[in-house]
Amino acid sequence: MSCALQLSVPTRAIESSRKKAGNRARCLQIRCAFTQSNLSEEEDEAGNGRAQSQQHVVLVERYGNGTARRFILDDEWQVQTFDADHDPTKDTRLQGSQFSDTNLSWLPNVVKDFLLPAGFPGSVSDDYLGYMLLQFPTNVTGWICHAITKNLPIFVHQAVGIDSFSGTTAAASAAAIKWVSKDGIGAVGRLFIGGRFGNLFDDDPKQWRMYADFIGSAGSIFDLATQVYPAYFLPLASLGNLSKAVARGLKDPSFRVIQNHFAISGNLGEVAAKEEVWEVSAQLFGLALGILILDTPGLVRLYPVLSLTWLSIRLVHLWLRYQSLSVLQFNTINLKRARILVKSHVLHTSVPGCVDCNKEENILTWEKFMKPQIIFGVPLEDMVGGDTSVFKVKKLIRIYAKEKYILMVNQSAGDFEVFVSFKVGATSLSVLRSVWQVYWLHENRESFDNLFDWLSHSLLVMEDRFDDFIQQLKGAGWNTHQLNLKVPKEISIDEVGPLQ
Repeated sequence: MSCALQLSVPTRAIESSRKKAGNRARCLQIRCAFTQSNLSEEEDEAGNGRAQSQQHVVLVERYGNGTARRFILDDEWQVQTFDADHDPTKDTRLQGSQFSDTNLSWLPNVVKDFLLPAGFPGSVSDDYLGYMLLQFPTNVTGWICHAITKNLPIFVHQAVGIDSFSGTTAAASAAAIKWVSKDGIGAVGRLFIGGRFGNLFDDDPKQWRMYADFIGSAGSIFDLATQVYPAYFLPLASLGNLSKAVARGLKDPSFRVIQNHFAISGNLGEVAAKEEVWEVSAQLFGLALGILILDTPGLVRLYPVLSLTWLSIRLVHLWLRYQSLSVLQFNTINLKRARILVKSHVLHTSVPGCVDCNKEENILTWEKFMKPQIIFGVPLEDMVGGDTSVFKVKKLIRIYAKEKYILMVNQSAGDFEVFVSFKVGATSLSVLRSVWQVYWLHENRESFDNLFDWLSHSLLVMEDRFDDFIQQLKGAGWNTHQLNLKVPKEISIDEVGPLQ
């Protein structure tokens, strides 16, 4: 059975730069389908006297500026409208970000359209606004430091040999050669980073973005040191330019990955454009503050005070950078996040969600310093400890016959250390399976006396529990189709035939 409701609902036009303000009446026709049994149940409940009214959301009308209006059918078959921001029955999915759209209700729509991508917050990831709000003071402090270091030509010209009283052609030529030399060395640094380490940034953009700021800070320190050691201007300035070029080579690709993470609606171009708005605003504000600092009487000519001021602001800048990167919530699985997820599943038979896992992830830690230590791409001879006896090799190959890798515990190491080599055809899922086995072995070290029995049992346990691990990852919102777990290509094992 179906019924049609004809009603006029006065609605306020949504304030937007693209819509005219004003009030109008819209004729809204809602067709609601109910089965006869549902109607009977409603009548019975009405006859018995319900203590609480039943409300049903008929439809939700969403608008381009991120607001919405809900049409609710109550127990008396009356349709009521609520702004989604004030509706107590609001879907919790609209509150995914810790900086929800309601926090910006005071901001004029013209400003929102200028600063934020169209369709915000639904057109970007939940961590977008939190990251940008922390990025702004980070960039402001960065530009203040830039303004201070750009004041160095007053000192640097004297170090190179140019001042207002010595402007001969020979001196100018020598100075020009020095400037070109240091810039050329910096360009070589960017060339090397892009060509040699281009495969690193997709795996861990947060780490490399943070390292870029550390290296860039070191470059500025070399620039500041030219005043203290003017005789070594060329090597110091060259090292400074090289460091800053390497930092830029790390920064740009890392941030492209972060921008792509924000652009969940395929709006990468707009996300990049809006980032420029935030960046330029921070640049103007930071340069203005830098000028005020440099305009302080006596500061420009007092090198120790100038250096201490730069160092203080730079430390604040690095702290803000770390905080902004900590806000990011990637749903892809790299090796760091894989370790956290696997450890949780092995110990507690559960996995954390994207928010908790990203908070636990240590941005600065190098993989080789993480425990338990896993070394990928190890030659078979090193894996078996130099003992290439037929029995030991055959045993390993048979144990891992169904896997695309071979894993061995290094018994000669003091700490728990594992070697892993991958077979031809291994995938990112093979890497994830090997990590799961490593953590099970690490947590059950005292259970078996025989090494091969220990390895065999771990594979049986993994075979029984790994599917549950994958299902829990999917349920927690992790992207199991894009695993940023690269298989080492230096060494691979090719099985040529069955063992006799």
